[in-house]
Amino acid sequence: MLNEVVQVLPNSIREVASRYIASSVNHLEEIRIRINRPIEFIINSHPYFDSYTATKEDALFILNKLSQFSIYMIEEELRKGYVTIEGGHRVGLAGKVITENGQVKVIRDVTSFNIRVAKEKIGIADRLLPFLYEQEWMNTILIGPPQTGKTTMIRDLARMMSFGVRDKNISPIKVGIVDERSEIAGSVKGVPQHTFGTRLDVLDSCPKAEGMMMMIRSMSPDVIIVDEIGRQEDCDAVVEAVNAGVRVVMTVHGYDIEDLKRRPTLSGLLQLGVFKRFIVLSNENGPGTIKSIYNETHKRMHSQRAIEGGVI
Repeated sequence: MLNEVVQVLPNSIREVASRYIASSVNHLEEIRIRINRPIEFIINSHPYFDSYTATKEDALFILNKLSQFSIYMIEEELRKGYVTIEGGHRVGLAGKVITENGQVKVIRDVTSFNIRVAKEKIGIADRLLPFLYEQEWMNTILIGPPQTGKTTMIRDLARMMSFGVRDKNISPIKVGIVDERSEIAGSVKGVPQHTFGTRLDVLDSCPKAEGMMMMIRSMSPDVIIVDEIGRQEDCDAVVEAVNAGVRVVMTVHGYDIEDLKRRPTLSGLLQLGVFKRFIVLSNENGPGTIKSIYNETHKRMHSQRAIEGGVI
């Protein structure tokens, strides 16, 4: 299990990690490796520390594995601070940052690795279908703090839209994913590592605002799916997409719809009234817990019976 993760680890850590993976594979979220510090495992949002202390040699081994022993192969990833490996797992990096003209050029002397375990939960979004589809898919915002399952949820929505839902007579549509941080599709060398339908295209490692416009011009999607909208240019691109007749499903950081109203860059989107559904997620009962569903007038509309269970 999680062979892609295990393969980038030195033997000294591989044995430790394998024990945690074997006992908590469905609930393991992160493996954090820091030089001269104990290995940390995040399981169900709780930290667990192993007695093994990572060494410089361990860090060098992992970096060599990530770069296939050629640091130039991951030069762009070192600038961005993460590397996506097979299986869609993302390895975050920290260490000495080198800047040039005020911009990050590269992370050198990597001392910390955060392996975020990609979770593909096929069917996790099925319970949202009665709320998000009425003759067509609706513009939707998923809201939640970190590690509440937002990305996992929109990944499954992308699968559902691009496959269609045969027993509901919902036809597959053209889905465009703008995946700035390679988290939704988990692409490696441009190839998505997760399960999607045939009518799906991905722009990997592309800035969201520019990517949405590129996707509209080049791939004519019916819906665009994008993660972690927040900057003004991202919001402007969302408006452009909606005005072009493209539906948008996106995630934002926050605890409730009221958080969005207090943020200048997002409050404008709400005032336009183009989003018809707002899904608020939490990890109260585990990542993927649906806390609230709001309609376009920001009124609660969910039935607890319809959305209970199915947490990630």
